[in-house]
Amino acid sequence: MTRKMQIGFTQRLQLKWLDRTASLLSAGSPRAQIKADLIDLLKDQLSINGTEGRGSREKTITILLKTWVTVPTHLQALRDQGLEHLHRLPAKDSLPVHWGMAMAAYPFFSVVAETVGRLLRLQGTAAAPQVQRRVRELLGERDTVSRATRRILRTFIDWGVLTDADDKGVYERTSPHRIKDGRLAAWLIEANLLASGSTSASVDVIMNSPGLFPFDLPRITTKDFESTDHLEVFREGGDLEMLAFRRNGKLHSK
Repeated sequence: MTRKMQIGFTQRLQLKWLDRTASLLSAGSPRAQIKADLIDLLKDQLSINGTEGRGSREKTITILLKTWVTVPTHLQALRDQGLEHLHRLPAKDSLPVHWGMAMAAYPFFSVVAETVGRLLRLQGTAAAPQVQRRVRELLGERDTVSRATRRILRTFIDWGVLTDADDKGVYERTSPHRIKDGRLAAWLIEANLLASGSTSASVDVIMNSPGLFPFDLPRITTKDFESTDHLEVFREGGDLEMLAFRRNGKLHSK
């Protein structure tokens, strides 16, 4: 992670807005139609004009589109498989799909998630000042970093993965979202690996990533990983099981 990382994810998002965006895309709607639909959806919920440049509605729509519609080339296959998961799985499993796309499209989202996950693992709670301090240590003392971190924390609460503790500004983890589908879990691991900027990682390390703190993952088989078409499992040093992007894959070449 570098201090020059683009923030981008600067607004609170509701899951139902992401659901709508993905549904329109899956139905074959063009970008212009999706944007028009989102403008109509949000017209009574968010302001048009803002004191800091673009209004919150326009910024929110930009995030929704970048997460699902206008993804860069190296994320298009991940996005397409995400749409397939949304289509074939129960609605309750939309959370890990949107989480994975948010992480991949906005690595800053992943930074905040990992920071929260580490604090929860260490002490059982995550205080907003602690999260802010650790994120600023990584990305610099920018006002944009502080505002975006605050809004992502509230997004985590809106999505039901954190809840307010008794002390103001302190958050607790809610009951983990159990993922039973191995293919979905492998897809989420791929999204997490993409967000990290790495091309490989130990299976144990990536499976226990603090950035996936909302989820209880199943045992993922080699077949599940390879179902993504982009990952391969190999052994390093005899016993260390590693996960890496396939060298001949076109998806992750940048």
